[in-house]
Amino acid sequence: MAGGTGVTATKRRRAAKQNQEGLEFYGSWDLEQAVRRFRVATAADPDNAEYHLNLARALARGGDYENAVRALGDYIRTESDHKLAERYERLFASALDDVEKTLIEKMRAAKMELGEIGAAIQMWLEYRIAIGRRPLTIRKPQTWAAALDYTVRKVNFHHVVRRELAAFYGISDSALRARHEDLVNTLDVMPADYRYFTGKDNPLDKLVEAAQMLEQLEARFREA
Repeated sequence: MAGGTGVTATKRRRAAKQNQEGLEFYGSWDLEQAVRRFRVATAADPDNAEYHLNLARALARGGDYENAVRALGDYIRTESDHKLAERYERLFASALDDVEKTLIEKMRAAKMELGEIGAAIQMWLEYRIAIGRRPLTIRKPQTWAAALDYTVRKVNFHHVVRRELAAFYGISDSALRARHEDLVNTLDVMPADYRYFTGKDNPLDKLVEAAQMLEQLEARFREA
């Protein structure tokens, strides 16, 4: 819906401005500020479905799934596109979908760790929220399952040959590559990504420590 009754033009303009700023913060990974802007937007124009969906996306990216689900509930309530609303309603289903079933079956067959299977399922949940209003086409569940598997392996530094994994799932290498690139770009996935890395020692911790040390050294260097 474009805007609810009782919402003034001034409030709508404010909500639109806050939403735009939220999207910019979301893109730069300043999730605290993004969530804050989206909350203001939803409060100012509570019947605008897009603002609730953007709030859910930011909360999910930050790992706050409880509040992301609440925001999705508000989104479904206000979404006028019934097919799109139904797609998100499926996220509340307790049963596994075909992608998750395939993913679990194949990753178990490959003797992947339970934590990595969980990371792949989490990635699928986050992707379906993060795409927002973009269409989600699932012609073969194996294609998405393979892409999730492949991406989680890459995050966790497994040696994996893409065409061999594609053959394992019974799909083409090009299809696997396309879906993998979509996951990486939509979720902004990086090597050793904290959201999906399951190892004990994350190498990103050392980079953070090194950056902090460098900052301290620079501060000392600039002291009078």
